[in-house]
Amino acid sequence: MCLYHQCMMNYFPEEVLEHVFDFLTSYKDRNAVSLVCRSWYKVEKFSREKVFIGNCYAISPERMIDRFSRLRSLTLKGKPHFADFNLVPHEWGGYVYPWIEALSNASVNLEELRLKRMVVSDEGLELLSRSFPNFKSLVLVSCEGFTTDGLAAIASYCKYLRELDLQENEVEDHRGQWLSCFPDSCTSLVSLNFACLKGEVNLAALERLVARCKNLKSLRVNHAVPLDALQRILVQAPQLTDLGTGSFVSDPDTEAYKKLKNALLKCSSIRSLSGFLEVASRCLASIHPICSNLTSLNLSYAPGIYGSELIKLIRHCRKLERLWILDTIGDKGLFVVASTCKELQELRVFPSDLNGAGYSVTEEGLVAISAGCPKLNSLLYFCQQMTNAALIAVAKNCPNFIRFRLCTLNPTVPDAVTMQPLDEGFGAIVQSCKGLKRLSVSGLLTDQVFLYIGMYAEQLEMLSIAFAGKSDKGMLYVLNGCKKLKKLEIRDSPFGNAALLADVGKYETMRSLWMSSCEVTLGACKILAKKMPRLNVEIINESEQAETSHDDGQKVEKMYLYRTLAGHRKDAPGFVWTL
Repeated sequence: MCLYHQCMMNYFPEEVLEHVFDFLTSYKDRNAVSLVCRSWYKVEKFSREKVFIGNCYAISPERMIDRFSRLRSLTLKGKPHFADFNLVPHEWGGYVYPWIEALSNASVNLEELRLKRMVVSDEGLELLSRSFPNFKSLVLVSCEGFTTDGLAAIASYCKYLRELDLQENEVEDHRGQWLSCFPDSCTSLVSLNFACLKGEVNLAALERLVARCKNLKSLRVNHAVPLDALQRILVQAPQLTDLGTGSFVSDPDTEAYKKLKNALLKCSSIRSLSGFLEVASRCLASIHPICSNLTSLNLSYAPGIYGSELIKLIRHCRKLERLWILDTIGDKGLFVVASTCKELQELRVFPSDLNGAGYSVTEEGLVAISAGCPKLNSLLYFCQQMTNAALIAVAKNCPNFIRFRLCTLNPTVPDAVTMQPLDEGFGAIVQSCKGLKRLSVSGLLTDQVFLYIGMYAEQLEMLSIAFAGKSDKGMLYVLNGCKKLKKLEIRDSPFGNAALLADVGKYETMRSLWMSSCEVTLGACKILAKKMPRLNVEIINESEQAETSHDDGQKVEKMYLYRTLAGHRKDAPGFVWTL
């Protein structure tokens, strides 16, 4: 904004500025305008209703509440991303209870809470359910520590609840009676997802709940919901747009199966389909009629769908924009996706066997997808092998990638044809894809690929590195070149003290740095912590020897560095040293 227009804006009453700021929907834009002048800071303070905090230890709950006292929606992230790969101990931290308690004490009118990789207790859910009378939405992703007793509290006391979304959580108790805790007056649910729960389900309570909630649009159930119950639910909710099935096993000659087909024919609004946690492939024909309208298909938890039945299913899905699938699809199946799904924008291919045995996909399937799906902009691809030529072809065919994450099942394998490092292939990706924001690299890689990343990945915000690089130069290329980098994750790579300490000021502009099984020593981490007091430098050493050894020359197992306004955290366990 030019200085003239900025000055003119300062003459507007605050009520007018609030309406103007309503059009700023991104956190980055909001943060930027708050820095213009004192009056804009004040208006933004009292008009911000949605707050995103990418690290729950970056700020204290009290300071956040003082800054945004009128917030309605809060998104919090806890453990580092590598927790998804079991690299962060369960006891590390990320507790949400202090946040809920602070919000409750401040009488914040909280309506939405979204948590990822956090420890959530039943006591926290109980306090949440009783403290915020207008609470409407709870989303828990990869969280742990709670049981169905906590869910029962949410069901019992959140009388305006619209969304309860549980994704990939570790729930310690799996009793299904929590669904019966929704009162008969509950008719507000729009979205309900409990697919990750492993226990039994009170089917009668579920069916009554669905029947009451006439505006329910999204429903994802777990494996304990059988096909006949699903049929009865669909009869009650033909308005669904998002369906996650449970057990999809039946005899096609039974009356229940025939009723299911008829119910699905009436669900013409379904656009997103997932589930099939247990499946009989001969039952899949029943969903073919609704596939023609699907824009999203998630079969990443459906190992029972493969071969000819899977290919037949894909051929009915011509409008797909997002596909999550296991590598059991094979290269042959990906060729079918490429020829069928011309609107595809996001593809995720997950490994069916992390040990690399059995099925897998290769570079041939990826090249076919890139040639057939020119709108593709987000990729997660676990594969058996890759080549530079394939990556160069992908870069040419799909220059609009925003996220590109490629993982070979053997992370140090070279080009499958030339036996050379994969530097040139990934170099082509970062050079062609100008808008790339997230990148994960895998395979035999030297420092050269990081030179390319530093030179060309101008918009990159998150980079994950594993088993790659030759020297400190590789890490320095990235830190010196990627000006917008926010998160850098490194594991099992030869980067050490020289790279870590070369430009410590860079970390002030980043959200976090993770390094595990690298060449960094305790002494270097101490130097970094002393130079940058506004950063928390945490050392995670779980071995018995590490607990008793404080030698500066000792290599650290894991280091997690993050920017913070809250200082050293008070809940660090004994194996976490905060320098």
